[in-house]
Amino acid sequence: MRLATLRMAGGTAAVRVDSVDTATVIPGYTDLSALLADTDWRLIAERAAGDEVDLAGADYAPVVPRPGKIVCVGLNYATHIKEMGRELPQHPTLFAKFADALTGPYDDVIVPEYAARQLDWEAELAFVIGKPAYQVPEAQAADYIAGYSVINDYTMRDFQYRTLQWDQGKNFEKTSGFGPHLVTDYTLGTTIEARLDGEVVQHASTDDLVFTPEALVDYISHIVTLQPGDVVITGTTGGVGHARKPARYVGDGQTVEINIEGIGSVKNKTIVK
Repeated sequence: MRLATLRMAGGTAAVRVDSVDTATVIPGYTDLSALLADTDWRLIAERAAGDEVDLAGADYAPVVPRPGKIVCVGLNYATHIKEMGRELPQHPTLFAKFADALTGPYDDVIVPEYAARQLDWEAELAFVIGKPAYQVPEAQAADYIAGYSVINDYTMRDFQYRTLQWDQGKNFEKTSGFGPHLVTDYTLGTTIEARLDGEVVQHASTDDLVFTPEALVDYISHIVTLQPGDVVITGTTGGVGHARKPARYVGDGQTVEINIEGIGSVKNKTIVK
């Protein structure tokens, strides 16, 4: 099953995506954040019989627009760890992203001029929690994952490396394209790719993850309860611009597209103001 949040006249709506062309409104739920808060969200979505929506020209909001927590994982693809000159970690590296950093999967990303010197792309697989998870063992963790989506963890490298804490380079307002769909039945092992103005700049398989989604649920839920609608962003693969010699960054007017086979794509044009 595929789900999405669409901007429509009068607000937003949670929808079930039925085909490439059509979706069905899930009545009573303004977005997927609201839907996932209902313990029967899956059955409600499957049985929804609201208005049919033509997806041609649809305006997608961030797929889960109001997560209570966004937990990001750094250095989680073996290829990326090696290009950054580091050893494979024994434990996940965690940091936070705020909901204010999210934007729609096809929205323009507006970047302040003072933050535009070292803009970098990061193709990432995200997963969303479907029910409260506290001290969940890895073997049971799949039952707590509602589904998977695509995100560009757009990073201002100069801000990121001002201190040892990364958050300030990861949280600029409305810079992380997120969506378009929440896919409930994804399996690791498909292609993840980033393109800059059509040129492939990252290319790998999602099974290159050091810590799988299930391992991350185990680890994080032994620290804090993961609630329905919370998002975990699993890290990026090799090929980021900052690690290149010479370094390469996103410029004004350039478009970054992130695609994960079996889930979909986000595609955001960068505008520096």
